Amino acid sequence: MAAPGRATRLVALCLAGLWLAAATACSTNRPDPVTLSVLASTELADMAPLLDDLHRETGIRLRMDHRGTLDASNELAGPGPRRHDLAWLSSDRYYLLRAKANGASGEKPLATNTMRSPVVIGMKRAVADRLRRNSPDGQISWSDAADAAADGSLRFGMADPRRSNSGLAALVGVATAAAGTGTALRPADVSCDRLRGFFAGHALTSDASGSLADGYVARQGELNALITYESELLVLNRSGRLREPLEIVYPKDGMVLSDYPLLLLDPAKRAAYDRLVEWLRSEPVQRRIMERTMRRPIDPAVPRVAPLREGVGNALYFPDDQRVVDRLLTDYGDPHRDRTAQVIFLLDFSTSMRGERIERLRATFDGLAGADDSHSGKFVRFYRGETLTVMRFGGRVLDERSVTYEGQDDLDRLRGFVASDDFDDSTAVWSSLESAYRSVSTALRQRPGRNVSIVLMTDGENNTGIGLDAFVRRHARLPEETRAVRTYTVRYGEADDEELDRGARATGGRMVDATGRSLLSAFKEIRGCVH
Repeated sequence: MAAPGRATRLVALCLAGLWLAAATACSTNRPDPVTLSVLASTELADMAPLLDDLHRETGIRLRMDHRGTLDASNELAGPGPRRHDLAWLSSDRYYLLRAKANGASGEKPLATNTMRSPVVIGMKRAVADRLRRNSPDGQISWSDAADAAADGSLRFGMADPRRSNSGLAALVGVATAAAGTGTALRPADVSCDRLRGFFAGHALTSDASGSLADGYVARQGELNALITYESELLVLNRSGRLREPLEIVYPKDGMVLSDYPLLLLDPAKRAAYDRLVEWLRSEPVQRRIMERTMRRPIDPAVPRVAPLREGVGNALYFPDDQRVVDRLLTDYGDPHRDRTAQVIFLLDFSTSMRGERIERLRATFDGLAGADDSHSGKFVRFYRGETLTVMRFGGRVLDERSVTYEGQDDLDRLRGFVASDDFDDSTAVWSSLESAYRSVSTALRQRPGRNVSIVLMTDGENNTGIGLDAFVRRHARLPEETRAVRTYTVRYGEADDEELDRGARATGGRMVDATGRSLLSAFKEIRGCVH
């Protein structure tokens, strides 16, 4: 029998041996530490505390290189070598379009979605309540938002869609609603711009959604809406930085979802990628992501926190044609430039327009001034800041008046011009159009670079003044900026369709035939194209 002291030492040695064996086993089973470089959307900066947990729990360290999603996508789709192991974007749809357009070969990177958030509208309660009261079914749509932006009652912040995924997703959402097809946008759906009224309410922009929220906080007294991710709005509401929380509005005509895919760029890092994906999609981590960022878990079985228990409604298709996105971004242009425009309406007030025809013309202007509450009407109505010029003509220009729409009184004055009973016995179509281009030259001298267009409506043939051939020759000699202004002709009644079509095309515009259909529908068709 061993002495007590010796027995104690033996027990201690045994325990130490067991501890050493366990430690050796643990160190053998623990994955090797690894650092992965990640090209990441700026929105994912809020994941930093969770990435500390990732390193502590798995040994994986992510070195994040944050960019705007579109900037990151353009880099990924470019011809140069990839400088990162992974990409983690709010959405990879734009990247895949760019890669396809650039003729990328080979398989696309392995991608795994990690969380979700739709791009929605946060509105102050009074604005949301008013829009619901004016909606037949009490639900708010993108067209309702466009209508409110056009009349000046909705002033919102939205990230620049040329840099930020949230801005591009919002632009796709409202453009899809304007097209009214319910499917992915095609080039024909965006060949005519219908978003000018919506843009009239865009009062705050930023390159990223995070700084956009900061800008809204700084200007919350003058703005009443913010278009961004649902998650950003919920985090902002609980931050205590707002004097009035924003109501989350899910447009009934749908919204674009972001699903935050993690892309494997370096196949040699596949093992670490799989470990990272497993950790991110595990239920405990999905809960932590949701609670911290208010993004929705990928797994529908994960219980949602209270603000996320309702469904998001209709998810819209992202365009599958690069030409669509390019056109949308070109039309959007620079958000800091002067977006206001001038439209010159050259209206036939010859005697043949008396009676029913002039009444239809007046009803058309009522519709464009806001009386038309149809879906399409809300996207093509007159909008705040737009200058509207009416030139009434017969054998000459009878009158010319302009208003810049800042309030209802301006629209009433415009309708008053169209309500005139001053008619003339002859019709000088091309001489009057030449006079309109003189007004264009004056307007462009006063505000160089301004967007100006002409809409010419007539119900008769040219019977006095210069002919079409003379107009085309003189138009070709105009200064370049004036010559670039397009004329859109509306054929009504007995007007010569061949001449009107040729005259419009000589200016880069086109003719719309209103014979046999609503004059309002013809003007609405042009309103989508004039800029």
